[in-house]
Amino acid sequence: MIRLMVGLGNPGPEYEATRHNAGFWWVDAVARQLKASLHAERAYHGLVARVNTPVGPVWLLEPQTYMNVSGKSVAALARFFKIAPEEILVAHDELDLPPGEMKLKQGGGHAGHNGLRDIHAQLGSTDYWRLRLGIGHPGVKAEVANYVLGKPTREHREAIDACIVRSLTAVDALLSGDMSKATLRLHTSKPPRPKPPRPVAVAGTGVPAAADAPRRPILPAAPRPPPRAILHEAWDAVTAGAGLVRRRGTAGRQRPGGCLPLRRRRTQLLAAALCGRAHAPRR
Repeated sequence: MIRLMVGLGNPGPEYEATRHNAGFWWVDAVARQLKASLHAERAYHGLVARVNTPVGPVWLLEPQTYMNVSGKSVAALARFFKIAPEEILVAHDELDLPPGEMKLKQGGGHAGHNGLRDIHAQLGSTDYWRLRLGIGHPGVKAEVANYVLGKPTREHREAIDACIVRSLTAVDALLSGDMSKATLRLHTSKPPRPKPPRPVAVAGTGVPAAADAPRRPILPAAPRPPPRAILHEAWDAVTAGAGLVRRRGTAGRQRPGGCLPLRRRRTQLLAAALCGRAHAPRR
């Protein structure tokens, strides 16, 4: 069973609404559900509440030592009440999960989280349980520090709060030690995905309207090339006045003295004829 529930964060009003304090938000919600009130305890360097449950006393803790020294508070309370690491649950913000999702796990590394790193060192064990509350990632490692110490957007805060509310359904299972049941409730209570809007039928037709996606512009059809017979007639008409003769089935061509090569001049004359411009051959 879980005898100590810890929420990680930073003390002070300037950090109250920052992403790094997601653990505090979770413990506050659990305290409201269990009808407990947190109060300062200098011996444990944090805000503490004791709740009597059918399975025994349970402590809620919010360290007031700042995130980097969270282990000092957790270890002090755990040692005094002889609480084993396997009976401790630490709720903290998680960069690798999007806002609105959460994961429950036991053991593992600290993944760069300074609060977990200090708890590792102070307890001398990594066997405690962690409730990872997703806050999203800024996308750039250099911006992580400013990101976790910043306030989430309105949409992200609503997603995190909804996630915390859903997690309260697993509190009884956590207190009774039924971790399989708690894991099932926490991992399957994801927010529902929004359904795509249904197309509206066009009035009088019964046919659903097309989506509002941009339509591809209708381009004019490319002009079809003239048939080969027309090209031959145009060429015969042009070359008749230019002194050039088209020979069928031969590779040679007549070439008047001093004019351009036949192939090149033929192209020029044919283009001029098709455009309605007849030009005299160059000499």
